[in-house]
Amino acid sequence: MEELLKLSTILKELREEYGYTQKTVAEMLGLRYQSYQAYERGLSVPTLAHFIKLADIYDVSLDYLIGRDKI
Repeated sequence: MEELLKLSTILKELREEYGYTQKTVAEMLGLRYQSYQAYERGLSVPTLAHFIKLADIYDVSLDYLIGRDKI
């Protein structure tokens, strides 16, 4: 559970830093808005493909996304 909260916090912080809306990021990932929103709320976990896309969108490592490494 703690890992999901860390991930959701990181996703929200990155999104806000880049000035994106949840809807924009969802569209970039090819998801419905509600599906992406669940990532930021800690209710679900992205697939590996979506983790990779998120890392590319924000130019960070996969380790950073999961809270194991700094940028």
